[in-house]
Order: sequence, then structure tokens, then C-alpha cells
Amino acid sequence: MTRQPAVADSFYPANSEQLHLMLSQYLSDAAPDEKLPKAIIVPHAGYIYSGSVAATAYARLQKAHNLITRVVLIGPSHRVAFRGLAVSRAERFTTPFGDVPVDQGAVRTLLQLPFVEYIEHAHTYEHSLEVQLPFLQEVLDNFEIVPIVTGDATPEQVSQALDSLWGGDETLIVISSDLSHYHDYKTAQQLDSSTSQIIEQLQYEQLYSDSACGKVPISGLLKLAREKSLSVTTIDLRNSGDTAGDKNRVVGYGAYVIN
Repeated sequence: MTRQPAVADSFYPANSEQLHLMLSQYLSDAAPDEKLPKAIIVPHAGYIYSGSVAATAYARLQKAHNLITRVVLIGPSHRVAFRGLAVSRAERFTTPFGDVPVDQGAVRTLLQLPFVEYIEHAHTYEHSLEVQLPFLQEVLDNFEIVPIVTGDATPEQVSQALDSLWGGDETLIVISSDLSHYHDYKTAQQLDSSTSQIIEQLQYEQLYSDSACGKVPISGLLKLAREKSLSVTTIDLRNSGDTAGDKNRVVGYGAYVIN
């Protein structure tokens, strides 16, 4: 079973050459860093809006292109309401760059948790995971993914799921989330700055649904980061008014690295 692209040609180019050129430009404009993050938080809007922000985090993976072999990819459900975490029966996820295999053993590990189940329709049209895949294919060599869509889940549940797959340097965790939605430019800047401070301070209890659409997966990661004495750094914070939209009604985007 293969999960087909749902937002190719709308959120990002369906043509592989055009997609490669776009990603190459975003990544070349981003400043790489020597230190490899264990986890990143990146936005999931259309590439013209948030791609340059996401690239600031993905550029930091390039030197580990042959080291990272598994990516735990977790993002919020935008279309389907459910409780807990949803995994997929798909053996691969397809993008214009080709297929990405799913780590079936990791999926079976997750299914041992009582709040994790197969919910195929949570994955079929969900863009929060899909838009991360071409970036990962651009910067990494051979890797598998563990795709997880979050519904109504607690920080404890998400933290437990992530901890079960934490692994070593071979495993990267990618949290997909935008920030504030549809405020004016100045208001969004203030709200997103406050949210970024909360994220950096690992105060997941202070996050609200309108702080970030990926509040559920972010909260679980921050809980686990606190327990593991890790730190979060904001490396980019912009909104659609800075990239490709007007400033009357914007969406916020942040890129964060966790070490």
C-alpha cells in the first residue's frame, strides 16, 4: 500500500525538477550549523509561504545526510477528528522525488501503546506530514519514516510515543506546526514571539491551540525534552507577511532545533 501525494502542485511543485530547484534555493539561502539537532520543529504551509523558514532547520541536517536513517514525523490532523495518535498501514509515502519507505517495526512498536491505532483517513489528505517529505528527501540519503498524525492527545501520550522511538543519532524527530493564524502582522509578531519564548523555556503547559496548530505534538516533544534536559533554540521566526502574503491577515512560522 502506497500513500499518494495529496497536495503536490498546490503546496509545492509536482514537477521534480522544479521542486529540486526550489528546495536547493531555500537551503542555499539558509545558514547551516555544525551541531546536528536531535529534533526540529518546522512549519507546513505552502512552500512559497513557509519553505524558506523550514529550510533554516533542514539545512542543519545536510552534514548528517548519511547518518540519519529514520525520521519520526509527527504533525496535527487538519481534516479528521479523533482521539490519540494515528499511524498508517502504508508501506511507503510517495512524493515527486519518489517513494519513502515506512519503518514497519517502529509502527508495530507504537501500536503497543493503547492510544495509537491505524486511522487511514487521518493520513490520506493530511498535508502536515507530506510537505516535510521533499525537504527530507533533498537533504538525507537513505531513510525510513514513522508517520504519525495527532488527534486529541495529551502531552504525556505524545511524549511516551516519541520516547519509545527516541533511538540514537540515526533517529531524527520532526514536529510539523505553524504558529498563529490570521491576525494582522504586528499582532502575529507579538503572539509568535511569546509562543517562541514558551517553547524555548519548555513550558508546554502554557501552549494553547491558537498558539500553534501543532500544539499537541509540540507539547509532547517539549515534555520529553524537559525530562531529558535538552534545550530548544529558535532559529527563524517569520510570517506570511514576510514571505509571500499581505500583512493584514497572516500565518506565523517558526523553525526550532532541539539538542
